[in-house]
Order: sequence, then structure tokens, then C-alpha cells
Amino acid sequence: MDSTGPMGQVLSSRVAPLLENFLQGSVLDTSKDVLIHRLRGLCDNAENQPEIFHDHEIVFIMQGNPNQQPMYFHVRHSLIHPESWHVRYLGVAEVGDKNKLTLIRHCVDAGASSNVVDFLNEMGFKIDYEFIAKGYFFHKGRMKVTVSKLYKILQPGSTDQVEPLSQSHLVELSVVAPRVQEQIGEDMKNFAEQLKPLVLLEKIDHKRLQQSLESR
Repeated sequence: MDSTGPMGQVLSSRVAPLLENFLQGSVLDTSKDVLIHRLRGLCDNAENQPEIFHDHEIVFIMQGNPNQQPMYFHVRHSLIHPESWHVRYLGVAEVGDKNKLTLIRHCVDAGASSNVVDFLNEMGFKIDYEFIAKGYFFHKGRMKVTVSKLYKILQPGSTDQVEPLSQSHLVELSVVAPRVQEQIGEDMKNFAEQLKPLVLLEKIDHKRLQQSLESR
């Protein structure tokens, strides 16, 4: 995260942001059930059915100084529990350090009320994109694993008309901690090894991925 940006200045002076360590990958829809079965065996509470989620996520952006990174806020609204709203700030993932086993980014999480969208609009944020995420999540100690099917919203503002973005599920492994800890990366890498060859969880350079998509 750019500490010279507006959000960076707020966080550095008023809030102690957490650090999210994460790895990402994907699994084909045809192999999703096999992965879910493996995760049930590897994660906590294997005797229970995996927890499910069905969320509408809206990503807001505010572009300030052209020389600074834009600021993003992610607002999630549960379609299973309509009263549940959540807002999250995510910093830019650090990809340069090859010694780090995971991507690391600053994050701030907070529960929110249903008027959070109006609040962000009044602050000057604009909707960048929105989507539906439906899937499962697991816990292994302090690690969290999500397996998500992402859907494109065909009619802005309507969560009823959607279509799949791909023929695969997004898989994310993450740990949120107050500071950088070498052991977190080791634990996550060891866990990720147990999911091969179904899914390869790795450090994805989002900037390079975006540049690749824009060049097509």
C-alpha cells in the first residue's frame, strides 16, 4: 500500500491495518466436487457440511492524484442473510520480494449497514464493477479457504440475471495477521502442496495479469 496516498495516511495515523497473506488459483468446474471432498478431509470440522456463501460484491473506486494508486473499497452483501453487509479496504499486493512465499497486502475489514453504498457514493466513490460470488469456505487453524464461482451481472443492480464468468472456480487461501510472520507463509505453502494437482495455489501478479488482459 502506498503510504503517501489518502487512505495510507489515514491508516498510518489512526488505524493499525492488518496484513492479509494470500495465494490464489482455480479449479475446473468438473473437478470442484473432488476439491471440496479433499478440503473437508484436510480442514477443521470435517464431520460437518462445508459452510456456504452467496454474495453480491460491489467494488468502488476513487481516483485521486494521477501519480497515486486508486483507492478501492469492496462491499459485500449476503443474499442468504440480506441484513448482512461488509466493507473491506484492500491495499496493493506486494509481489516484488521473491523470498516471500505468499502475496501480502494491507486490509481493513468492518461490518456495515445497508446504507454503506449511499455513504460511499456521497464520499465520491464510483462503482468500478460488481459480481456475484457463490461457493464454500473452510478453516484450517488460522487459514481460510474459499472456493468461489463468479458470475457476471447482466443487468446493473439486479442480482437475478447473471451468467458464469468462466468454467472454473476461484480458489483462495488466506491468513490475516497483525504483522509479517515467516511461519504463516510456510504453513500456507505446506497446505497448498496438499491440494496439488487439483489446484495450483500461487502468487499471482495482478498488475501483469491486468496488462495481459488489456493487450488482448
